[in-house]
Amino acid sequence: MDWNRILSKQVVELPRSGIREFFDLVTGSKDIISLGVGEPDFVTPWNIREAAIFSLEKGHTTYTSNLGLESLRRAIAEYVGGHFNVGYDPACEILPTVGVSEAIDLALRCLINPGDEVLYHEPVYVSYAPSVQLAYGKATPVETSIDDLFALNPAKLEAAITPRTKVLMLNFPTNPTGSIAPVETLRAIADICIRHDLFVLTDEIYSELRYDGQKHVSIASLPGMKERTLLLHGFSKAFAMTGFRLGYACGPKELIELMCKIHSYTMICPSITSQEAGIEALRNGTPAMLEMRESYRMRRDYIVKRFNEMGMDCHLPGGAFYTFPSVKRFGLSSKEFATRLLKEARVAAVPGTAFGACGEGYLRCCYATGFNLLEQACDKMARFCDSLKPQA
Repeated sequence: MDWNRILSKQVVELPRSGIREFFDLVTGSKDIISLGVGEPDFVTPWNIREAAIFSLEKGHTTYTSNLGLESLRRAIAEYVGGHFNVGYDPACEILPTVGVSEAIDLALRCLINPGDEVLYHEPVYVSYAPSVQLAYGKATPVETSIDDLFALNPAKLEAAITPRTKVLMLNFPTNPTGSIAPVETLRAIADICIRHDLFVLTDEIYSELRYDGQKHVSIASLPGMKERTLLLHGFSKAFAMTGFRLGYACGPKELIELMCKIHSYTMICPSITSQEAGIEALRNGTPAMLEMRESYRMRRDYIVKRFNEMGMDCHLPGGAFYTFPSVKRFGLSSKEFATRLLKEARVAAVPGTAFGACGEGYLRCCYATGFNLLEQACDKMARFCDSLKPQA
């Protein structure tokens, strides 16, 4: 078999996930404390699990409409209207998907023609650029820096736009930096998108996990943006439902209709069990979410303090459950530092370069893990940093 002839060059040339590549080293090791994979350490709240169990007990084991359960779409519309202050018609402007990842894939395939450019801010979640490449588009990063607390600088965004630019991808709060976008920054970005006729995909999966006491603002809610924005959200992070694989897209009916066309040929619909659990999460999941958020806030404050004490300069992230400490003073690359930290201290963190070239000099550390494990990890990391000779 001539695999060079048989296999898709588009997929063969796709880089492996920097997260998964690094954590292959962790597999099978039981003495390692992981600050790696971005997943809540909380079990899905009982009332949501009970809704899933009751769904099965009632024998709800069939396909649903490609558009998902009408009751779920109505619950999404009500929740999004309150949380994001944007109104969507549940009949034609909302599509439940198999996680936000499917929604991103569907949207890009519906928006991109070969050679179209998609801008995204970097460091950012590892799947954005590969998803663009799989849709035969050109993924172009716009670098962010600690000077802007890793928020997207509007001037840098405008400078990156070319005649082939069609789409801007946003993710605030951001994985891996925990960055949030100030409202004035979002307004400037919205103005740029309107002037250059750009469409926006905004992934706001961490929107409930903000720690500054401010109400989350979506770019979709700003004047002139609803018609040129696809709002992506889901249940994984706020409601600790990663294994349910349930997300949704809200946007113009013209785009939702096309996305549903592909969806009907591929995934058909999310699991009905997950959909019925999602209804319960949207209607009655907020109290548990707020308790989890407060726990994350306490962990964030603790780990950032510890990192700064050990010489890993770290800003206080405004959202999500990640820190992005600098390791530049130790004279090692991100990958070298992370590899030695794993081998010598038995603590796993992700090199910043997994999220883009401008992540060099940083680590992503997830604090969605037990407080006692965070304390142990920080103690091990402090001893490891002490063993290194900081560079002037």
